[in-house]
Amino acid sequence: MKTGLITSDTSQNHDTGPGHPEQIARVSVIVENFKKLNNKNLVWKKPSKVSDEILLTTHETDYINAVKNSFPKKGFSSLDGDTIISPGSKNATLDAVGSIITAIDGVENKEFKNAFCAVRPPGHHAEKNKAMGFCIFNNVAVGANYLIKKYKYKKIAIVDWDVHASNGTADIFYDNEKVLLISTHQYPYYPGTGSEQEKGKFNNILNIPLPAGTSSEEYLNAFERVLKKLEEFKPEFILISAGFDAHKNDPLAQFNLNTEDYYTITLRLLKASKRFCAGKVVSILEGGYDLQALQDSTKRHVDALLEFN
Repeated sequence: MKTGLITSDTSQNHDTGPGHPEQIARVSVIVENFKKLNNKNLVWKKPSKVSDEILLTTHETDYINAVKNSFPKKGFSSLDGDTIISPGSKNATLDAVGSIITAIDGVENKEFKNAFCAVRPPGHHAEKNKAMGFCIFNNVAVGANYLIKKYKYKKIAIVDWDVHASNGTADIFYDNEKVLLISTHQYPYYPGTGSEQEKGKFNNILNIPLPAGTSSEEYLNAFERVLKKLEEFKPEFILISAGFDAHKNDPLAQFNLNTEDYYTITLRLLKASKRFCAGKVVSILEGGYDLQALQDSTKRHVDALLEFN
C-alpha cells in the first residue's frame, strides 16, 4: 500500500509578509524535499474544492462569510494580531481544508493506506467563529466532522502533538462525544489553554501539558498516555494535527525533541491504530518554524507512514 501526499501550489501564495514565522518556505522546503527523494510509494494529489456545506459542519455562516470577504485585493490585512492575510491567502486557506477531505477520501477509497497533508495555513487554533495563531479555518476539525457526516463514523480521535495547545479544536469539539481530542503541548504557554482540568463535556479531551525544557525521554514517556487513551476509546479513524515545533531547534517554543522522535511517535501511533481502526490515519501540518528541522522531521514522519503495514 501507498501513502498519500496532498499539497497545493496555492500554499506558496499565502504571503504573510517579511519576518513572519508562518512563511511561504515552510511548505516549499517540505515539498521540494519529497520531490528530490522521488519515492514511488508516495501518491501526490491536489486538494479537492471545498464547499460551504463542508465548512458549515465546523464554522458558522457569518464567520465563513466574514473570512471570505476579508482577503485584500492587494497588500496585507490581518484577522488577528498574528494571522496575516494577502490576496493569495483565500485559495490557500480553502485548499488547506480541501487537502484533508482529499486525504480522507483517498484512505476510505483504498487509494492509499494513510496520508500527510503538506499545506498552510495551519488550523488548530481556529475556533468556531475566530481566527487566531496563524489559523483561519480549523482544517483537522473539518476533517473530523466530514468523517462523521459522510462516512457515518461515531468515534474519531484527533492527536495533536503541536507544541502549542489546540484551543480551537477543543472549542469546536468540547461537547461532541464522537470526537476524542488528545493534545500534548508546552504549558503554561500560548494560547493559555490546555490544562489537565479541561476535559470536555463528555471527558472527550485529554490534555497532556508539559513544561518548557521537556526532553525527548520525558516526552516519549508522556506519549504513552496518548496511546493508552486511544486504546480506551478505540477510534474508527485517527487524525493527526502534526506540528513539528516541539523540535529543539524551533524558535517559537522550548521543547527538546529531535528529528528522530517524530518517526518514533508516528510509528507508535500507527502500531496502535492497527488494533482498532485498521491503520486509518491522516495527518495534516500544523506548526514548525525552523525550516531545516521542519524538512527533516516531516521526512521522518512520512517515512513511518510509508513503512507501516
